[in-house]
Amino acid sequence: MRKGLCSLLGQEPGIEVIGECENGREALRKAEELQPDVMVLDISLPLLNGLEVTRQIMKRNPEIKILILTMHTSEEFVFESLRAGACGYIIKKAVPEELIAAIHAVSQGYSYFSPEISRIVRDRLVITPPPKSETTLQQVLNEREREVLQLVAEGRSSREIAGMLFLSVKTVESHRSNIMKKLDLHSVRELIKYAISQGIIQV
Repeated sequence: MRKGLCSLLGQEPGIEVIGECENGREALRKAEELQPDVMVLDISLPLLNGLEVTRQIMKRNPEIKILILTMHTSEEFVFESLRAGACGYIIKKAVPEELIAAIHAVSQGYSYFSPEISRIVRDRLVITPPPKSETTLQQVLNEREREVLQLVAEGRSSREIAGMLFLSVKTVESHRSNIMKKLDLHSVRELIKYAISQGIIQV
């Protein structure tokens, strides 16, 4: 699908495809190296999910516009993406013309939502505003803990995680213990189920 999108967008006047990525960590590196005007991200990315990629890019390169392209249509994912800093949110069944329109819109500083997502945003913000006490995963875990959570849920060993994040094994184990305590989880099985329920990993 990624190759097809690159081919499609590469033929569109006014759009130049300057890179593509297989996982979230590569997306962070490419964002830093290439400084694109717009990045199109899925939520369900291996190694680092699209929400976390968006948060980190907004912290390091806030001028980059993030457009979420995903199969997830739940209210939770939509608003977590917006809180992370995404400018637009469209679903994968959208026609190519909609994706092209979305890219042009966010590149010019506007927001863009698929019709289904627009209804979710309207209903939540206008009809039933979110409660102020709502707690998000970002508030419970810090950036490093969210990274470790995803990698543990993907089945990576502490040694593998340490190598990927340039940490000691002891530090990874400490993060893992803190994650379990903060989320009130008692086994890796529970942690994996939690990660799936939050869209951090996909099965």
